[in-house]
Amino acid sequence: MTSDVSSRRAASPSRRRFVTGLAAGGVATGAGLWHLPGAASVAGANSPAVLAGRQFDLAIDASPVNFTGRTRPAVTVNGSLPAPILRWREGDTVTLRVANRLPVQSSVHWHGILLPAGMDGVPGLSFDGIHPGETFTYRFDIRQSGTYWYHSHSLFQEQAGLYGAIVIDPREPAPYAFDREHVVLLSDWTDLEPAALFRRMKKMAGYDNFHKRTVGDFFDDVSRDGLSATLRDRGQWGRMRMTPTDLSDINANTYTYLLNGTAPSGNWTGLFRSGEKVLLRFINGSAMTYFDVRIPGLKMTVVAADGQYIHPVTVDEFRIAVAETFDVIVEPSGQDAYAIFAQDMGRTGYARGTLAVRHGIEAPLPAQDPRPILTMDDMGHGGMDHAGMNHGAKGTEGGCGANMGMKGMEGGCGANMAMGHDMAGMDHGGGMQSHPASENGNPLIDMQTMSPAPKLDDPGIGLRDNGRTVLTYGAMRSLFDDPDGREPSRTIELHLTGHMEKFAWSFNGLKFMDAEPLRLNYGERMRIVLVNDTMMTHPIHLHGMWSDVENEAGEFHLRKHTVDMPPGTKRSYRVRADALGRWAYHCHLLYHMEAGMMREVRVEERA
Repeated sequence: MTSDVSSRRAASPSRRRFVTGLAAGGVATGAGLWHLPGAASVAGANSPAVLAGRQFDLAIDASPVNFTGRTRPAVTVNGSLPAPILRWREGDTVTLRVANRLPVQSSVHWHGILLPAGMDGVPGLSFDGIHPGETFTYRFDIRQSGTYWYHSHSLFQEQAGLYGAIVIDPREPAPYAFDREHVVLLSDWTDLEPAALFRRMKKMAGYDNFHKRTVGDFFDDVSRDGLSATLRDRGQWGRMRMTPTDLSDINANTYTYLLNGTAPSGNWTGLFRSGEKVLLRFINGSAMTYFDVRIPGLKMTVVAADGQYIHPVTVDEFRIAVAETFDVIVEPSGQDAYAIFAQDMGRTGYARGTLAVRHGIEAPLPAQDPRPILTMDDMGHGGMDHAGMNHGAKGTEGGCGANMGMKGMEGGCGANMAMGHDMAGMDHGGGMQSHPASENGNPLIDMQTMSPAPKLDDPGIGLRDNGRTVLTYGAMRSLFDDPDGREPSRTIELHLTGHMEKFAWSFNGLKFMDAEPLRLNYGERMRIVLVNDTMMTHPIHLHGMWSDVENEAGEFHLRKHTVDMPPGTKRSYRVRADALGRWAYHCHLLYHMEAGMMREVRVEERA
């Protein structure tokens, strides 16, 4: 086995298709971009260096990059973007000395790695951060194997380039064979200073949504669905003050998508020999982008999810949420090159690379799929006669109309839809979803789902019935039984909440600064139930502990460190509180976390 680890969307053809780059300076102070001396750009370089062993020296600094014709500052590690690939071995103890050469505080979080809370790298929770000119030493035992990644947890430095791959070799042989491997790290960037991009989202959350419905779309829908159904659908979305084309907050109208730090035109290439089994370690290290990945002409056998072995499942395509990792095996033969094609969920752009027998050749790229359109069913309101319902919401003549639980906008509905009762755990009665009292009358909530479902077998918006076999959570199953074995002793239900126009995001309508910590008893086995009340998809990450996703029967199904939550879903997972300390729990969409969708989790000894 070898270790070959190797401003706006264009309005006319004369303008750039992808507009991106990296911005780093001033994210902590708002002082603008750092002045950087002229230097060769790190963009489009070969895959980052691989650092292996037990002792590592990493330096966080600023370096210039150029993806758009403009040189911009990036946050780099050892001058590399992405950061160096770190190769560890299960059972070892690693020491990482991280020096901060930036003029602002920095940090490194080891995503998905089991370690003591003080080594987790979240300023304000697990440590004080790494101040300018200082070095922090991380030291911890490696108790797992697989594909993971690391990134900054200091404001927007992750968007600015501070992220890299981790590969942990197992103590025992993997349950599959391969001849060669490549890390495939997907990411997004912008020439804008990330703090400025966040401010823009707060002011104009729909800035990148260029594809709102048109009069032509209306007549197409009338032809397909009839006038009555089309008018009802338009009325529902109109009362929500939302659009069914708003799939992602930021897309290729602002971002350029990168594969191993290379823009689409750079054509990153991973080599193979015909007939080899090639292990591809996919990591979504982006700040805000979901990718739909396929390699036309090749089947992909998924063998691990978030670093944990699963029963192999063969697919044509998979959706990878922000912060997830998937290991897949491909067997290229019969042609010299294959395209790795990763289009964004909203179909506005793509990252790409090539698997090839030699450098310098390319495979043809497929056309991008049609842009998806959200439906009421996607939003967790399928099968409900919204037009005939009236829950007594105030502020609209004749009741709530679509009854999407809207409020906070002129002409909108009351957020609680007259549901003043507290949440009572999981809704096993088959009725409408209950909601926590903190959502009642909340100006930071613009909708609530009424009929959520796990949707574990749903490939997702834009992937259904596309003629390809698409990976789902239901199709993946851990290769091992529940490592804990106990039934959960209690259940906590949390709602993912937000307001699209205000770009406000939260759990249960409470932003991070306003919420009490979630307190877990050390050693307990408990269940977390998540309900997505928003029209956005959220990847939810609990630091320090595994999230064991349950199937619809409430049985252990799939071990993850990041649980994807599409709109209109209600998913549950088990957590063993086996790590004392203070831990972050948040949406891994960077700007959603910064806007408030984060909680502190405290694991404490029983009194």
